[in-house]
Order: sequence, then structure tokens, then C-alpha cells
Amino acid sequence: MLQQVNGHSSGSDAQGRESLREDLQEFLGGEVPLHQLDDLTKVNPVTLETVLRCLQARYTADTFYTNAGCTLVALNPFKPVPQLYSPELMREYHAAPQPQKLKPHIFTVGEQTYRNVRSLIEPVNQSIVVSGESGAGKTWTSRCLMKFYAVVAASPTSWESHKIAERIEQRILNSNPVMEAFGNACTLRNNNSSRFGKFIQLQLNRDHQMTGAAIQTYLLEKTRVACQDSTERNFHIFYQICKGASADERLQWHLPEGAAFSWLPNPERTLEEDCFEVTREAMLHLGIDAPTQNNIFQALAGLLHLGNIRFADSGDEAQPCRPMDDGAVRTSALLLRLPEDPLLETLRIRTIRAGRQQQVFRKPCSQAECDTRRDCLAKLVYARLPGMRLHPALPWFSSPRLLPALAPQVLPFLAGLLDVYGFESFPHNSLEQLCINYANEKLQQHFVAHYLRAQQEEYAVEGLEWSFVNYQDNQTCLDLIEGSPISICSLINEECRLNRPSSAAQLQTRIESALAGSPCLGHNKLSPEPSFVVLHYAGSVRYHTAGLVEKNKDPIPPELTRLLQQSQDTLLKVLFPADPEEKSQEEPSGQSRAPVLTVVSKFKASLEQLLQVLQATTPHYIRCIKPNSQGRAQALHREEVLNQLEACGLVETIHISAAGFPIRVSHRTFVERYASLRRLHPRAPPDPHSPSPDEGHSEGSPHAEQATLRALLQDILHTLPALEAATPAAPAGATPAPVHCGRTKVFMTDATLELLERGRAQVLEQCARCIQAGWRRHRRREQERRRRAAVCIQAAIRSWLTRKHIQRLHAAATVIKRAWRRWGIRMAFLASKELDGVEEKHSSQAPRSPSSFPPPLAQTKLLRAVTHLWPLGLVLANAAVGVHGFPRKLVVFACLQLPVGSPSGYTVQAQTAQEQAGIMSIRALPQGSIKFHCRKSPLRYADICPEPLPNSATGFNQILLERHRLGHV
Repeated sequence: MLQQVNGHSSGSDAQGRESLREDLQEFLGGEVPLHQLDDLTKVNPVTLETVLRCLQARYTADTFYTNAGCTLVALNPFKPVPQLYSPELMREYHAAPQPQKLKPHIFTVGEQTYRNVRSLIEPVNQSIVVSGESGAGKTWTSRCLMKFYAVVAASPTSWESHKIAERIEQRILNSNPVMEAFGNACTLRNNNSSRFGKFIQLQLNRDHQMTGAAIQTYLLEKTRVACQDSTERNFHIFYQICKGASADERLQWHLPEGAAFSWLPNPERTLEEDCFEVTREAMLHLGIDAPTQNNIFQALAGLLHLGNIRFADSGDEAQPCRPMDDGAVRTSALLLRLPEDPLLETLRIRTIRAGRQQQVFRKPCSQAECDTRRDCLAKLVYARLPGMRLHPALPWFSSPRLLPALAPQVLPFLAGLLDVYGFESFPHNSLEQLCINYANEKLQQHFVAHYLRAQQEEYAVEGLEWSFVNYQDNQTCLDLIEGSPISICSLINEECRLNRPSSAAQLQTRIESALAGSPCLGHNKLSPEPSFVVLHYAGSVRYHTAGLVEKNKDPIPPELTRLLQQSQDTLLKVLFPADPEEKSQEEPSGQSRAPVLTVVSKFKASLEQLLQVLQATTPHYIRCIKPNSQGRAQALHREEVLNQLEACGLVETIHISAAGFPIRVSHRTFVERYASLRRLHPRAPPDPHSPSPDEGHSEGSPHAEQATLRALLQDILHTLPALEAATPAAPAGATPAPVHCGRTKVFMTDATLELLERGRAQVLEQCARCIQAGWRRHRRREQERRRRAAVCIQAAIRSWLTRKHIQRLHAAATVIKRAWRRWGIRMAFLASKELDGVEEKHSSQAPRSPSSFPPPLAQTKLLRAVTHLWPLGLVLANAAVGVHGFPRKLVVFACLQLPVGSPSGYTVQAQTAQEQAGIMSIRALPQGSIKFHCRKSPLRYADICPEPLPNSATGFNQILLERHRLGHV
């Protein structure tokens, strides 16, 4: 408080506030830069100004998506960013274990929705609500989300399902250009403004594959076909056929170059959406063949020529108005395949049925009525063309494909995508803007009721200590628009039921007088035109009452329907069948007149049906923000963005998300998922004196089950301090994780959920390690057992093989030994027989030449055997045991086979004449240094030596010599 000193205030408090502001700026400046904050709940403090500065910093850094608690804020970049929506990035977000850890993106919301649908425990239908002002980028966001679902959900397991998935994916992607061509237009605030609302239901089967889609449209702005502002354009499809048609098609559709049409303003403006070939190709992929396309474009050309029909006032009420251009009537009738005279008569003459006899009266219409009937005919034809809806009666309509208005209970797994028109406020606002803003009010109330209000009320019901956050509740504005018994909609419908001409001033007076007590109804007394002001959540809008009742009636004269049933065009015959029941409904009698079904009533019913679908799903929110109204890149107007943030209640959402508990899990689900954490907390043995949790309750009662669940919950929650202490990044004095156990649910933050998931993963890892250790131990034991068995088998086989080998060697050695012994015995026997007195039978005969006495056959065989067995004999001769004495020496010299001419061999040098005949006999006289080793040769004819062979042994006399070189005698 300022102090007064001599009439002046001291500046101490001002200086203190200034220093406090500087400290706060220094504190805030020391935080993380604003463009690095991915979640607005981390902004400190949370105010409109700080949130705006954070969004501006991120927008400058080309970061267009930011989390705001349960909502994703999307800023329109107003420039192409291809790498931001590439298929590779889609697969990255789809394959990420935790997509929320990645940068904020619309793919994060799409993946979270898809994973919630894929939940095996309890599949829950999901929905994504894309909201924002006109031009904020809702259509582009919906298009990217549809591409994301087409990429990640089309994962077939067979070739047939692969073809079906590809076909569904292509049709889903091609539905966008068709609906945008027939339902979008260029307005004052957006070049591609959606003039309708659509709810896209993506159907998934049990295998989480995309099997179909349903598109439900809301409140197509049919008035734009026949009425456009001077600075706006008609629907894109009219400009596409005028600019993209070929020469033959122009000739067929009567669209010459430079032709002017009243319902085609600003044809010189060229937009990116004027792509006729893309629309035709997309229609072809949707199943609309070329002949059907030709019929559709021919009917659209007929509507353009129908708009050129002008009527001149005849001046006489009994005479019909005269057409100013007969060529436009003729061309329109030709293109729509209608008879020219009935067409002109239906537009100018009104048929009235009155009385009990249903007498028919024909009354000429005024000029204004003729224009109204002409516009009604155009709107009726355009609303039924297969651009905004797929008619079930068309021959190209078959399943699976995009289906119209399918009930939500038919789809077991649903991922809904709601793209609605944004909040609009133009200089001239009529019934279309009232319905659009009414739909935005309902969706804002759904968000408030689902998240802001329901979350806080749930805290109170569950017994949590919670200080309620004040938020902007728009229920008062909804009561003004749709309340009962009196509201703006009820007053407009009542004016439609009254059988009297409507007055704009009178309607304004009724609304202001009947709803004067509503705080959301404003007054603009300076307006020259009758109007009323509604204070919406996004701002005040002034609605003109002129023409409001007529648009709400949306009358369809029965003669117009009968006229279209007379068309020879195949498409119009299908769209307007001659149904007797429909005819009786269109022409009710005067006494039993059915209540008029107005535009507001139909729109309100469809909106209630949409909200029922949304309430049966888990909603996700994407708030699209328009940085500037000019559509310029890298430009953010603070005032415009600030108004949008304030209108959508973003700051209140951030407050509740930051201070509340966004994670709510039931007791049973919590215990089922985190019961394994009890392994980390050693439980003390129960005290036998303490009362049991089930004491006082019967077994199986709800109280006993709840008590058991609470005991398990307490055991699980007691593990949180241990988990926090085990966290590496946790500081020493960290506060415990905020978690509260309510009456039926457990409330916690994202940090607590992450901590529990980390502990659960740790327990599962320990269990997995135990299982792996046991399995590896079992495998090692099995391997060791098999190894020992293999070693035993191998040892047995090797032992058997060794024994068999030794047996073979032993048998061979036995044979050799037996043969050697037999030969030795035989040789010993022969030697002893000769030495013991064998007389020489041929001693008396004269000596012959050695060549005249051939050796006997037995001696030749014996010499051949000795020659062949000399290695074996050498071995046996050198052995430690065996033959001794003379037989051994005989074997040694027999096996040597020393060559005669060898340098190391034995040579005999003699001076006698017997030197010419070879080696002398051992019985001959000694010649040189010859030493005899035996006194008498055991062999017969030892004194005779045959002709010696070179390098071979010819007798035993040669090997009996000692091994030394003889000198010359």
C-alpha cells in the first residue's frame, strides 16, 4: 500500500514491485526457451500472455504443434511443409514404443487413438474432434489423419485382404478431393472453406485392419449454389468443369470459352483447388464410372444455365412472368433432359390443392416467386448429386466402400474423425451461420462437459481434495439458441408453421421480447436492418432476420419433384424415383397436414445423433489456430490468436491438466496391471491378532472384494518410494509421486504412470531373467547329458574298433610267425640232414661246368622265397628273440641282397683263372683274404655258381663274406 507523506506518495512500494518484476523476469528467463516447451502445462506462469508467447516462439521456429494437456494445438503454417507429413514420419510414429515421447504431432493423436482401439483387454471406440475457426487448417488436418490411418491400419495378412485394404485405403484418400470439390468454396476468410460438416467413421475388424468407412455429412450449404457474395465463389466443382473440360466436353455441356454465368462469380480467380483431373480420378477410384461422371457434370452445367434464367414481371397477376432469355431455358432443359415447356411452366405457375375434393388451382407466380422456385430446383438437384453422398440405389454402390450414415452400433471398433465448419462471423450472417455457430457451441459444450466439468466433478465424487477451477461455461448461450420452451430455434420454427407472410422486423421484435432476460442476447439499435446479436463463446455475431424464415422452411414444391421424375437422364431417374409413398408424403391433404420439417429441426436432430456417437467414444481434441486472417506464412497476429485462445478455453484446460490427474484407472484394472510390483516390496508376515480384511464380510461379497482390492492397492502403492529411490535421475530430496486412491478409481499424473510402468518393466525383466536362467540351466544340463552320452558311445565304438584292429593284427602276426617258423624248421631240417652224413652221389663223376647242372626246382623256389621275404627276415634277425646261431646269420645275409658292383659291397680279388667264372665256392681253395664262416655247406651243389645277374644275389656264398673292402693279393 502506498503511504502518503506531506500529500505525496512514497515510491518504496513501487520500487519493491519493480524489483519483484525484475526478479520474476530473471526467474522466467532462466528457464528453458519457450520454443523448446512441447507442452503448455510447463509454461510458468500459465496465463494467456505466456501461452501466446510460447506459441509465437514455436511458430517462429517452424514448430506448429504443441500439447496443451489433453488437447493438441495446431497452428496453420500457411505454407507447404512436405517433410512434416511424409509416410516415413507416419511409420516412425506408428512404430515408436512411446509416441508421446516424440515431438507433438497430429500423428501422436492418431497413433494414440489407434492403439486405444487395438486394446485387447477392453477395446473402446475412439473419436477425434478437430475444431477451430474457418481457415485454421481443419480440413488439412483431417486429410492428414485419414492418410495416417490408411497407412498404419492397412496391414493385411493375406493377398486377398491386401487387395481389399489397398482398395479401401485408396477410396478413403480419394474421398477428400471429391467432397472438397462438391462441398468447399472460397469465402471471405478461407480459399478452401468447408461448407458442410462431416464425421468419418473408420471401421476396424478384430485383426485391427481397416475394412470400411462411413461418412456422414451435416448441413450442406445448398444456398451457395444460387446465392453467393460478390467477393466469394461458388462450390469448387463448377469452376473445375469450366476450366478443366476438354473441347468436346465443352461442346457437349454447352460451356463455351468466356461464357458468363450468374451463379459463377469471380471466374478469373485461379485457386489450387481448381484441379478437375484430380477430382475425376478420385471419383473413378470411388467407383463412379466415366458415363456416370459425364451425367453428373452435364447436370452441373445444366444448373449453371438454369441460373441464367431471368424473369420479367408481366404487370398482371393473372399472367405468368415472361422469361428474358429463352436460350438459357432451352439449354438447361436440354442438359437436364427435361421437357422445355413443363420446365418453364413449373417455374412460373404454382399448383394449389384445396378443399375436400382436392381441387387443383393454378396460380401464376410473381417474379420473386419464380426466382425462388428456380433456386429451389437447383438446390434440390445439387443436394442429391453423388458428390456429397453415395446413393445406395446407384449401380456402382457396393460393399466394401464408403458408406453413408452408418449407425455406430454396427461398427464394433470405431475410430471417428469429426471435421466441422469453424466459427463464422461475416458482415451478413443468416441461417447458415446460425447453424454453424450453433454446432460449434454444442461441440464446445461437449468439451467442457467431458473434460473440464466432468473431471472436476469426478474428483469430488471420488473424495479427492480439489479446488475447482473456474471455466467459461456456454450453457447459457445454448439455452438461448435451443432451450425449451422458448428459444431462437423454437421462435423461427413457429414462424414457419404460421400460415402468414413472415416479417423480418416482426421476427426481431418477437426474439427480443421473448428472450430479453438472456445474458447472451445482445442488441444493436444502430443497425439499419432487422437483426439480433448472440454473444457466443468465440465472440458476438449479428444475424439478419430477413429471409431467415424462408431459408428455414426450405420448401420443395411437389411439382418440382414431379418434373425431375420426368427427366430422361439415367442419373436423375435414379436420384428421383417415382415412388407412390413418397408422392403421398409430398402431397399431404389439407385436413391431415403433417408438421413442417424445417432446416433447423433436421440439423438439430443430426447434431444430437452426432453427440450421441461422440459420447459413446473416448474423444481426443485438436484445436486449430489461425495465426492471421490474411493467410500469410511466418506472420502471427497476437490479437487474433489471443481471441481464439480465450474463446476455446485453452487456459482453463491447461490449468486443469497441470493441476489435476489426467490418468484415472479403476481399482481392479490397476491391480491386474501392477500386481507384479508387490515383488519389489517385501511384505511382513500377517499379524495373527490383527483383524482380517474379509472379517465381517461373507466370502464373495462386494465388500470383501473391495477390501481385498484396497489391501492389494496399498501394497502396490507402498512400492512407489522404492521405485523413486531406484530412479537414476531422481534428486535426493524429491517429493513423492502424486497419486490418490479414490473410492473406485486411482488418480495419478503422467509422471506417476511412467514411474509405475518403469517398475513394472523392471519386474517383468527380472521375471524374464529368471525364466531365461532356468531355461538356460535346463539347456546346459541337457547338453551336458547328451555330451556324456555321446562320449560313452564314442568310447565304446572306438574300443570296439581298436579291438577289431588288434585282432586283425594279431591274426596277421600269427600267420607270419607260423609261416616263418615252418620255414625255419624246414631249413634247419635240411641243414642237419646234409651235415649228418649225406653222401654226395656224384662225387665219382668228372666235374662239369656250372652251367651244365641246373639247380633243382625246389632250390629255385626256395631262393625266390628268400629274395621276396628279405625284409621280414631282416627284422626277425635283429629281434631280441628268435632264431639263433647259423640260421639267423644265414637269414641276415640272404635278406641283404647286396649288389655285386656296389661301392660299399663285398668284392673278391683273386689271381686264379676261376676269377672269370664268378665267386668261387666256399669249398674252393682260399683266394686272397677270404674267410670262411662254415666248415661245410649245408646246401647241395654249393661249389657250383650259376651266371650272376647284375645287382642281385645269386647264391649264399656271396652274402657269407664279411663286410669289408678286400685289398689286392
